[in-house]
Amino acid sequence: MAQINDPMIINKTRIKNRLTMAPTVKFDYAGADGKVTRKHIDHYRERAEHGCGLICVEATAVTPDGRFGKIHLGLWNDEQIEGHKAITEACHDNGAAVMIQLNHTGITSNPECGEAIGPSRVPVRDGSSFSKEMTVDEIHKMQDAFVDAAIRAQKAGYYGIQLHGCHGYLINQFISKKTNLRNDEYGGSITNRARFAVEIIHRIREACGEDFLISIRTAGIEPDVKTAIEIAEEYVKAGCDYLQVSTGIEWDDPSLKEDDSKPYNNICELGIRFHDHFKGRVPVSCVNGIYEPELAKYLVENDLVDTVDLGKAILADPAFCEAVLEGREYVKCLQCPRCQYGPGMPHKCPAEMKRIGLL
Repeated sequence: MAQINDPMIINKTRIKNRLTMAPTVKFDYAGADGKVTRKHIDHYRERAEHGCGLICVEATAVTPDGRFGKIHLGLWNDEQIEGHKAITEACHDNGAAVMIQLNHTGITSNPECGEAIGPSRVPVRDGSSFSKEMTVDEIHKMQDAFVDAAIRAQKAGYYGIQLHGCHGYLINQFISKKTNLRNDEYGGSITNRARFAVEIIHRIREACGEDFLISIRTAGIEPDVKTAIEIAEEYVKAGCDYLQVSTGIEWDDPSLKEDDSKPYNNICELGIRFHDHFKGRVPVSCVNGIYEPELAKYLVENDLVDTVDLGKAILADPAFCEAVLEGREYVKCLQCPRCQYGPGMPHKCPAEMKRIGLL
């Protein structure tokens, strides 16, 4: 059985332990130009300093119109590369492997940034408007944007990229029957609905080489786990090196029931089920509700997953990694009803403020 401190190799990237930082957006750090700021650099450096094995930098827009808002990090032009170099250097200097998540919001695009576009014309926002169905040519141009962003990421020193394929954004919109109503090569069957991301994976591999780590944060249920695993099979066959599992648009699987006898929640269980299916082929992570060091260790050391993705716990206190790895003290996430790192919020995390002596 693996131990939480054990290193592992994903493709050619060595990760010093089994703790990964999930991509969590810093909504008030970037400017309208989408460039990295000193806040970003310091934020990721601090998590690397405290022992995180693999850092996945937050969802980063591949086009300006695919942002969450006007102050969203980007990699849509070459001028943004230099700032990302500062992030990768800060992580590398402190022993952490680092990749970056690439995203387009699709039908959930912020109207201040651009038109809501997606695989099909479906109701968006409050139901008062509809998304624009992408033409095949527009699909190919969007794939170009993902590939170009991956090339920039490699130039910036990232060991790899993660495609954002869950949480209701563009890649997820292509795999969900609720948002993909197409009847051409990008709709209908599982193979067709996965094609948008599969072709991106193939093209990134061709552009960035065999050693470049390609991950996807994929929906673990869409609408059920069996279908989600079949979608992920397409990604793995295309050359995806690493599956990081979260939620999708739909949740319709009666086999997932709350069970107080388990130390982890149903979202975490998605990653566990994927790990059971893909064991020995590609590593799999789980995420959500991992607030205690004992749970992080339990998930890895009982061979339930290969890595654990840390979100709010590592935002509240980067020393959470040292608490898991070395038993050190840390400030616990307070699990606020509305996370103070969330959209539209200035960063006022009470656990973080306590940690730095402001509370």
